[in-house]
Amino acid sequence: MAIGLAHGKATREDDAAKEHTYALTRAFSKRFRERQGSLACKELIGVDIGTPEGSKAAAESGVFREKCPELVRCAAEILEELLGRSQTP
Repeated sequence: MAIGLAHGKATREDDAAKEHTYALTRAFSKRFRERQGSLACKELIGVDIGTPEGSKAAAESGVFREKCPELVRCAAEILEELLGRSQTP
């Protein structure tokens, strides 16, 4: 969302902005996957929070306090890198 807000299409005809946004999104995904090993929450935290049992297990294990802040920090760092020099993904 942050990439789209910063560089998305301002008009329907702005295909260059669309392609730039897609390139930045691919770059973000690649870097995050390289640093964290996956883009899938289930793989990142080791629990499927899409089920009631998994959600309960995640809450009880402390994964939201222990792992999630670092994942968010990593994503923010990558966004800062990309949006700070968004001309070359």
